[in-house]
Amino acid sequence: MVTILFSGIPSEALKSLTPLHLIAALTLTLAVFLLYSRFSDVYLIDFSCYRPPYNLRTPTSHMIEHLELCGLFNGESINFQAKLVERSGIGGEACLPIGAHVIPPDTSLNNAREEIEMVLFTVVEDLLSKHKINSKQIDILISNCSLVCPTPSITAMIINKFGFRSNVKSISLGGMGCSAGILSISLAKDLLKVHKNSLALVLSMEAVTPSGYTGKNKSMLVANTLFRAGGVAILLSNKKQDKKVAKYKLQNLVRTHLGSDDSSYQCVFQETDEDGFVGVSLSRALLHVAGKALRTNISELGPLVLPYSEQIRYGWSLFCQKVWAPARSKEIYTPNFKKAFEHFCIHAGGRAVIDAVESNLKLSNEDGEASRMTLYRFGNTSSSSVWYELCYLEAKGRIKKGDRVWQIAFGSGFKCNSAVWKCISEVDPKVGNAWSDRIHLYPVEIPHMMDH
Repeated sequence: MVTILFSGIPSEALKSLTPLHLIAALTLTLAVFLLYSRFSDVYLIDFSCYRPPYNLRTPTSHMIEHLELCGLFNGESINFQAKLVERSGIGGEACLPIGAHVIPPDTSLNNAREEIEMVLFTVVEDLLSKHKINSKQIDILISNCSLVCPTPSITAMIINKFGFRSNVKSISLGGMGCSAGILSISLAKDLLKVHKNSLALVLSMEAVTPSGYTGKNKSMLVANTLFRAGGVAILLSNKKQDKKVAKYKLQNLVRTHLGSDDSSYQCVFQETDEDGFVGVSLSRALLHVAGKALRTNISELGPLVLPYSEQIRYGWSLFCQKVWAPARSKEIYTPNFKKAFEHFCIHAGGRAVIDAVESNLKLSNEDGEASRMTLYRFGNTSSSSVWYELCYLEAKGRIKKGDRVWQIAFGSGFKCNSAVWKCISEVDPKVGNAWSDRIHLYPVEIPHMMDH
C-alpha cells in the first residue's frame, strides 16, 4: 500500500519522509475512504403501501359470477379460471380496480390512468405528508409499471399533481415485470451514489385495468386470476442527517437476468394469441426457471451475507460431489440463510411460487407467513408485493433494530432480484399502515379451496 501511495514521488524525496509523514498520508487516505463510504450509504426513510377501498374487494364468488356475466368467455374458460381462483390462495379482501368491476370490463387507457392516479397519488400524498416533506425537496423520481406506459409518463403525472421541481431527475420504467420494484431501488441507489445529499422517491405498481385477457388460451388465462390492485411509494436518502430518522439501511442488492436463455426469456411473455387477443402467457416451465434464477442469484448473494461456517459447509459439499462418487447421490448442502437474515419477503407471485422458494431454501412456514398473508389479503400486486410483506412484519411488531430483511422478487425476462435491508431504528407497530385495520386477524389458516 505504501508503494502505491508514493509511486509518483522521486526516490530522494522518499528518503526524506519520516514515519510522521507516513502516518499523515495513511490517515488522509483512511479519511477519504470513510468519507466516500458514508456518502454511498442508502437509507430507507419510510414507505407507504396502498390499501384499496373496501368497495373494490373481489370475493371468489363475485369473481366467478363476473366471469359468467361478462359474456366474454366460453364455458371451458370460465370453469378453468374458477378452479384457479379457488386454489389461488387469494382471499375475499383482495381488490380489483374500478374498470374490472364493470360488465363488460372497461380496459380503456382512461381507466388505466385513473387506476394509476388512484394508487400512486394516494401513497405519495400519504408518505410526503407523514414526514412533512415538500415535493420540491425530492431530487430523484422513479416509477415502474410494466403494462401501461402512457404519454405523458407516470412520473410526469406525479410531477404535475404534486408540483415537483423542474430539475427533478425523473425516470419511468416499463416492461420490467414483478421484479421491477427492487430494480427501481437499484437504479435509485446508483443515482444516489452520484448525486450527493439527495432524496429519491420510488413508485412501484402494476396497472391491472388493461391486463385482462379475454381469449381461450389457458396459459394466458392464468394471469386473470392472480393480479390485484396495489402499489407502494418508497422514500430513500443518502443524507447523513437522515440516518437518525430512517427505518432501514440498504446492505446488499443483487440482480440476476437469465434473458440470454430462450426458455427463461419466454416463460412470462406478452403476446397475441391465434384469435388476436393480447395477454401474458405463463409457461409451465415458470417454477423451474424461477428456481434456476434464484440459485444463480444466491450464488452471488451468499458470499456477501452468509457466515464463513455456512460458506465452508456449502463449498465442501460441492467439492465432495465433484470428486467423490458416493457423494453424488446426495443433495448439495443448502446454506442456512436464517443465519444471515431474520425475516424473508418472498414475492407473492402465487401459492406455488412461495412454496417453491420455501422448499429450495429450506425455510419454515413462519418464514413465509408474511408472503402468504400478503397473497391472501392483497393478491399478487406485482412489483409492490415485497413491500406489503415488510409492511405486515412491521404491523406485527416483528421487526427489531438490527434485524436483517431479505426481499426476493421474480419477474419476466427472466429476472430474480434480491435486496437486503438492515433495520437501524425502533419500528413502532402502532404506526398506521396498509395492514393496521386488520392485522389483529392475521395470520389466518388459508384453505386449499376458497369458499364461494
